[in-house]
Amino acid sequence: AHWAGPEAEHIFVATGSAHLWAVDARTGRPVLSFGTDGRIDLTEGLRRPVPRRAYQVISPPLVVGDVVVVGSSISDGPRNMTAPPGDIRGFDVRTGEEVWRFNTIPERDEYGIETWEDNSASYTGNTNVWSIMSADLELGIVYLPIGTPTNDWYGGHRLGDNLFAESLVAVDAATGERLWHYQLVHHGLWDYDIPAAPTLVDITVDGRPIKAVAQVTKQGFVYVFDRVTGEPVWPIEERPVPQSTVPGERTSPTQPFPTKPVAFEPQGVTVDDLIDYTPELRSEAEEILSQFEYGPLFTPPSMRGTILMPGWGGGANWYGAAFDPETGYFYVPSRTGPMVVQIVEGNPERGDFAYVRGGGQGLGGPQGLPLFKPPYVRLTAYDLNTGELAWMVPFGDGIRQRIINLGIPDPGPVGGGGYTGPLLTPNLLFLGATGRRGGGR
Repeated sequence: AHWAGPEAEHIFVATGSAHLWAVDARTGRPVLSFGTDGRIDLTEGLRRPVPRRAYQVISPPLVVGDVVVVGSSISDGPRNMTAPPGDIRGFDVRTGEEVWRFNTIPERDEYGIETWEDNSASYTGNTNVWSIMSADLELGIVYLPIGTPTNDWYGGHRLGDNLFAESLVAVDAATGERLWHYQLVHHGLWDYDIPAAPTLVDITVDGRPIKAVAQVTKQGFVYVFDRVTGEPVWPIEERPVPQSTVPGERTSPTQPFPTKPVAFEPQGVTVDDLIDYTPELRSEAEEILSQFEYGPLFTPPSMRGTILMPGWGGGANWYGAAFDPETGYFYVPSRTGPMVVQIVEGNPERGDFAYVRGGGQGLGGPQGLPLFKPPYVRLTAYDLNTGELAWMVPFGDGIRQRIINLGIPDPGPVGGGGYTGPLLTPNLLFLGATGRRGGGR
């Protein structure tokens, strides 16, 4: 991140070793007046001791005015319920002194503490911003895409909705004060942490101009809010979802579903989603499906193993989205990436969780094909002035040739391979691609 003041110009770099460096932009040398000899140890000053091996930064810091804001990446595979906190901190760009801190898990008497039962806020960690933050410099607001609490798949030790986990939170850039928030997943059990930078979009809805923020998610939704007030641009409904059968777990009875735009990925699993190129392939696919639990979006992990679609590596990820301010079009690359999550009893010799994720997560289909129908990677466009779907296309050929080699008629592009974040010009949308098959399973 870059800062330019009247007397100096700094570049800020956050590292995998959990340090925040200030470098003189003209000389490349550390700014000795910042922190200790040009750097801050980000493992220090948190509310409890943090092992360096479990705490790092993988996304760039953000500069707003004279404050540099930094998040963290915390191990997703902890052995114990007590884990490093994911608090967001703002530091003075000149001295490195902490200006403010936003507690992503509230402390006693703070807003949201009632969403953590049985004192679980005192030891639960993660709930961090590992992805990229955004800011409106004119409004002086930072938008925080916050992740899942410890651990990703079982929450019997942290009953409640768990604010501000898996929430989009707007804070004052100068003070860190929470201005508004919206929780996109209650009591997360799916690793549906918010993976991408919030996109600032200026749109006109029913003749009314709105300074909005659009958030893409792993579960395949685009949530759109007034970025000043936090009000949803289109209604968001709390709908009933399946409940957990894992001992000690208590799933949220509802989850938030936006009424617009429609989802950009298939959500949940039914028999109708299975491949059906031939009766034989369909029969084999049904046999594979019968080995697992499955159902609509937010079907919780189970002891038998639950198919999540999209999986934690699916939907939109930190590649993010692109917005055209002239047309109001919003472009989202995504992959389906279904995965299996099986819950098993924890091993007391390895940690203090009652239950943890166990087994493999891959999900193969018959004869080396994916289990579900294509496309597997796609590019979706919405008109955010109306909230309507504009178009969707498969991105890449994917396993097209493999399907043909089985004697099946050419299905056309089915989508697959790796891709980059989108780059938008006035007339063209660029999206890098690799030849890997990627999320076809």
